[in-house]
Amino acid sequence: MQKFIIAVILVFGLLSTTSARTDSTLLRSNSPDRHVVVPGDTLWGIASKFLNDPWRWPEVWGLNREQVKNPHKIYPGDIVIVERSLQGVRLRLAEDSNEIRTIKLSPKIRIEQTATAAIPSIPAATIEPFLSQPLVIEKDGLTNAPYILGSGDNRVVLSTGNTAYVSGLPKDKGNAWQLFRSGKAFKDPDQKGLILGYEAIYLGNARAEAFADVSTVTITLAKEEILKGDRLVPAPDIIFNNYAPHAPDFSINGRIISVYGGVTEIGRNAIVTLNKGKLDGLEMGHVLAIYRRSQAKSLQGEMVQLPDERTGLAFVFRVFDKLSYALVVQSTHSIRILDAVKTP
Repeated sequence: MQKFIIAVILVFGLLSTTSARTDSTLLRSNSPDRHVVVPGDTLWGIASKFLNDPWRWPEVWGLNREQVKNPHKIYPGDIVIVERSLQGVRLRLAEDSNEIRTIKLSPKIRIEQTATAAIPSIPAATIEPFLSQPLVIEKDGLTNAPYILGSGDNRVVLSTGNTAYVSGLPKDKGNAWQLFRSGKAFKDPDQKGLILGYEAIYLGNARAEAFADVSTVTITLAKEEILKGDRLVPAPDIIFNNYAPHAPDFSINGRIISVYGGVTEIGRNAIVTLNKGKLDGLEMGHVLAIYRRSQAKSLQGEMVQLPDERTGLAFVFRVFDKLSYALVVQSTHSIRILDAVKTP
């Protein structure tokens, strides 16, 4: 079931019968005439083959705002075609057998178009762990959550397969639980002292075996060391999100304030935290340009802010009130914490 869900999240839409004429300047100079979709493709990758600005694919295909939120799907075996005429340029799917036969392929069975074969917008495996974890909590948000008392053999560190005992585990929240520990505060670099939320460090998963004043659980997955006092949170359903990548239709000016894994220089496929969220208008599927913020010392010894230099693109896939998580989908230079993110 989880594989099915991951396969259809973040799916980027294509229309097989209605597509928009577009300025040929949107197309890359080396754009192919067509592309046969294969397993392993992502829609961001396919868009990058055709367009200078991959996030403008919904515009090229004529998707309105509601269709961006609930698009159709594209499957392995589909063929994307570029049409050039006096009226302009458009992209569409091959619609009939004559068009499909123009592709020279070795004989094979066409891949069945099922939901499990739908192409995701961006690499699903990269962001899967972030789709079902709370990640951001309020201050003391885990204080009243059930917690690990210990194990029968007095283990200091619990790992996969170990049995543990838990205090305060409710019976009405199901058997699937996740383990967390409170982490660092996320501070807004532009508003000194303002805390946007607190990181919840994901430790692993547990399954409830018996409920009582002291309940019994089995650690089914340990991503980090699990210790006495670590907290349990009911495992949520994986979030569905089939938004097509699109630029915000308003101005956003935020910053990268953290990177998953604690590295100092950030590249493609890194997970970053932004200091903007729902309250700022961000939503899943938004694409933001990343800009390097640099300074130089003047001859008088003063630090001067240099013009921002664009260094990449980030795809927003998880949004909280004041914070968002994004995947770096493109980087031309190294990216650093406190670099700017803006509407492209």
